[in-house]
Amino acid sequence: MQKTKILYVEDELFLGKIVKESLESRNYEVSMIADGKLAVAAFAQFKPDICVLDIMLPNVDGYTIAEEIRRLDPAQPIIFLTAKTQTEDAVKGFQAGGNDYIRKPFSLEELIVRIQNLLQLTRSKATAQTSPAAPVTIGQFEFLPHRYELRRGEQSRKLSHRETELLTILCENRNFTVARKDILMRVWGDDSFFNSRNLDVYITKLRDYLREDPGVQINTIKGVGYHFLTEG
Repeated sequence: MQKTKILYVEDELFLGKIVKESLESRNYEVSMIADGKLAVAAFAQFKPDICVLDIMLPNVDGYTIAEEIRRLDPAQPIIFLTAKTQTEDAVKGFQAGGNDYIRKPFSLEELIVRIQNLLQLTRSKATAQTSPAAPVTIGQFEFLPHRYELRRGEQSRKLSHRETELLTILCENRNFTVARKDILMRVWGDDSFFNSRNLDVYITKLRDYLREDPGVQINTIKGVGYHFLTEG
């Protein structure tokens, strides 16, 4: 069975060695880079399944590396490691293209769980994109994107094209945070003020459609985007 490949960028060599060896003992293949300026070239050569990036690095920081990686592969899963505790740093990480972040010091078990969860989410997205006609269960609801329809029991609601696109993105990112800018670029093609206000309107509509199931929530993460929480 082919090993999951992790590009690990960390300049704290003692910590890096421990993390690398621990991940390898769990059957991951790890390429560790200590200098930020070498990270993008290593990414292109190694072709990892997931990237784990420290933020504070020599020469090129983790934010810049993530932006470069996103240009090469928009779907690449990225986890940030950071010693910073400010909310603005987390926001900047998501804006740079990160999917998740862990604050130092962290436990190896937490890192492994985050890696596994993000990989599972990425694979689920790929499956959904190759099977767009498949119904999607959202708590008590059934979402049929190919029919622009949302059902709950015998009740059925027709959705607009925009509503369907937006709900599809939220379903692809269920129980994870999806960046507001990513939604705007995918649905409208730009993140202008006008389109941003349109997004607010559609989010309000979807919340109203889903309100009958309290287990389904579209939570706003201020300055970042939305966290779509479902129990189904």
